[in-house]
Amino acid sequence: MSKRPFGLAVAQMGPVQPEETRRQAVARLLAMMREAHGRGARMVVFPELALTTFFPRYWMTEEEAMARYFEKEMPGPETRVLFDTARELGIGFYLGYAEIASDGRRFNTSILVDANARIVGRYRKIHLPGHSDHKPEAPFQHLEKKFFDVGNDGFNVWETLGTRIGMCLCNDRRWTETWRVLALQGAEIVALGYNTPSLNIHWNEPVHLRMFHHLLSLQAAAYQNAVWVAAAGKAGIEDGSHLIAGSAIVAPTGEIVAQAQGEEDEVIFCQADLALGDTFKQHIFNFAAHRRPEHYGLILERVGAGPALGKTPLP
Repeated sequence: MSKRPFGLAVAQMGPVQPEETRRQAVARLLAMMREAHGRGARMVVFPELALTTFFPRYWMTEEEAMARYFEKEMPGPETRVLFDTARELGIGFYLGYAEIASDGRRFNTSILVDANARIVGRYRKIHLPGHSDHKPEAPFQHLEKKFFDVGNDGFNVWETLGTRIGMCLCNDRRWTETWRVLALQGAEIVALGYNTPSLNIHWNEPVHLRMFHHLLSLQAAAYQNAVWVAAAGKAGIEDGSHLIAGSAIVAPTGEIVAQAQGEEDEVIFCQADLALGDTFKQHIFNFAAHRRPEHYGLILERVGAGPALGKTPLP
């Protein structure tokens, strides 16, 4: 099978401190966009909530959060330069940010921008983690359920940049349904931004498991859905709270082909062969030949676990 090379870059960000302005954050993104382009990338993936610190760690009113951390338009005055530079370079990008929709609802959002600086896709985060109540005993808050509405666009794939690209955000990567819905639309690349604390405030989880499960989720999803995964994190110590790094590009084989070395701003790159996904789609995960959706009904019928369906003794 002939190769189909696609220059794929992931731009990890080091910490964005609360006092850092959007203009400063955008300048860092621009530097990495230019580096990605110089290395031959057709697309660069930026993190979730890339324009600000990870503000759901703070208890505040929704109004305070909206005034400080949300974008009312995209591009806006401080982000337009990202689009202008992308058009100049002829490179596409994925960007995560906090969105105020036209109807006033708030979403944890990512967009997909093509090489002509047109927004061709939007995703609003569906699997919101954390809590909405105040937990004063916790070392920090995780208030995505307070500040964001559940996404209402579904999981979609867009034909752009000569391929098919899907999007998701952070906690979505842990849910198998995310990936299968994208794969059933023929996704070849899935772009993912994340901000993942190294400390789990809900239970005493061993720290090493945070990185292990992060990479496990990416690798299993890439293999079981025959897609390339491009995952960009925000990392390091933000205002005393540590975020894991581990930004990575994973092949449809499940192998990590590139991974960030540290916790600062860093561009990783690979020449992804999209034909590798075709091989796995044809010979292993051939959905049309082997899937049996008539036996998967519980996935839609139940939200949580329910009674066992097995009957004993067997007839």
